[in-house]
Amino acid sequence: MPTATRAPLTLLAVAVTLLAWASAFIGIRAVGEDLSPGALALGRLAVGTAVLGLLLAPRGWVRPTAGEWRLLVVCGVGWFGIYNVALNAAEQHLDAGTTAMLVNIGPVLIAVFAGLLLGEGFPRWLVVGLGVAFCGVLLIGAATRSSGADLLGVALCVVAAVTYAAGVVAQKPLLRRLPALQVTFTACAIGAVCTLPWAGVLAGELAGAPASSIAGMVYLGVVPTAIAFSTWAYALSRMDAGRLGATTYLVPPIVILLGWLLLDEVPPGLAFVGGAVCLAGVALSRRRDRPRRPVPVPQEAGSAP
Repeated sequence: MPTATRAPLTLLAVAVTLLAWASAFIGIRAVGEDLSPGALALGRLAVGTAVLGLLLAPRGWVRPTAGEWRLLVVCGVGWFGIYNVALNAAEQHLDAGTTAMLVNIGPVLIAVFAGLLLGEGFPRWLVVGLGVAFCGVLLIGAATRSSGADLLGVALCVVAAVTYAAGVVAQKPLLRRLPALQVTFTACAIGAVCTLPWAGVLAGELAGAPASSIAGMVYLGVVPTAIAFSTWAYALSRMDAGRLGATTYLVPPIVILLGWLLLDEVPPGLAFVGGAVCLAGVALSRRRDRPRRPVPVPQEAGSAP
């Protein structure tokens, strides 16, 4: 595909991913009133696996190597399994905005892991942009922190951030050969298998849950999981992991905005300032250093040009 055509599609994939993942923080908090963390993770991943399986069926299967299977297990167990349970549990203790802020230490870890393990290095503007965006997230957290926040919720967010970063770094090499949709489906299915111990709990809670919570679980499985993880994989196959991870600093401002629009939670002024700082940081992270012009070497008299 020509670069001129591919670039807009990549940006669209990033935009879909960020909007869908931001909406997940709002949906998890609402559905979490009726579905416990492990049960919700299983329900969400089961729906996501089913949808991804339907999309993958007509496309065929590329057989992974043994090394690729190991990376798929890391991605599936960490990012899809542990991450989802930890994130759901964190929102039992923290509000959506604070959770989004804390989980967004992940992009810093992604940049570090990608620089050390994937050979992406540490471009100057990426490091500067990450620092600025992280300051914006801290401002949002300071503006939206709740008095009910506790250390367990913070610890769960850290677990989610670490497994998220590890999953992204494990996913990147897979996309060099395997189709993005197949990678997403396989990792999601592995994550669903990891959450099977909550199958009985899910069955019991679904029997007593209102239709709105069941619909919310299905939404989480279809949009933030099946669709958003696929668009993320598409973008990751075309961008450095560190630079793509930096774009997720836009999630906390979007969460604040969605909470304002959907939950009638008017954010404080400092949250808007933090959102603007996040935007500036992401813009900086997308800059690239100008190539240095070669310095002409003076030639000795009589030498050939």
